[in-house]
Amino acid sequence: MVHEAPHASSFQMLLQLLLLLLLRAEPLRSAELTFELPDNAKQCFHEEVEQGVKFSLDYQVITGGHYDVDCYVEDPRGNVIYRETKKQYDSFTYKTEAKGVYRFCFSNEFSTFSHKTVYFDFQVGDEPPILPDMGNRVTALTQMESACVTIHEALKTVIDSQTHYRLREAQDRARAEDLNSRVSYWSVGETIALFVVSFSQVLLLKSFFTEKRPVNRAVHS
Repeated sequence: MVHEAPHASSFQMLLQLLLLLLLRAEPLRSAELTFELPDNAKQCFHEEVEQGVKFSLDYQVITGGHYDVDCYVEDPRGNVIYRETKKQYDSFTYKTEAKGVYRFCFSNEFSTFSHKTVYFDFQVGDEPPILPDMGNRVTALTQMESACVTIHEALKTVIDSQTHYRLREAQDRARAEDLNSRVSYWSVGETIALFVVSFSQVLLLKSFFTEKRPVNRAVHS
């Protein structure tokens, strides 16, 4: 007879509980986008939100110019509830007072030649509890439930870290490509200047060693 190890059985039960929790969980309404914002341009996005619902907006300029952008958010009545100018990154959280379409815009109208690449993450609503009736429970969590909550929080941290490092990698890659193009243009310019100087020196040295013969002019009387 083969006996199953206790830790293996507990691990299988933990995986089953995690799967059930993932199936029960209701995802947040969220939008995550990276887009290009040309110079002297403005880009707006719209989202319909119910009254009394919290939403959050996180954005960051990845490439372009001084890595800054103007951003503002308007409620359905047209009132500006958030406005920042020339920000590289920022976060904004708001609980709606009226139902309707909320608009958030990114503006690069102050720039005359710099294109920007902007990333934003827009989330609507609160995250549902990982366990049913978690907020109303009077008993302590079991060891398996505590492990599920810990794993869930760790996965959220991993997702946030991956987003952060992905943006940093895109920003660093853009800077490296810009630096590489500048070095390439500088190298081409130095090469052309070197050829021009070398050719001028050859002509100058050649003129030093060239024999100038006097021209004899016959004088006729």
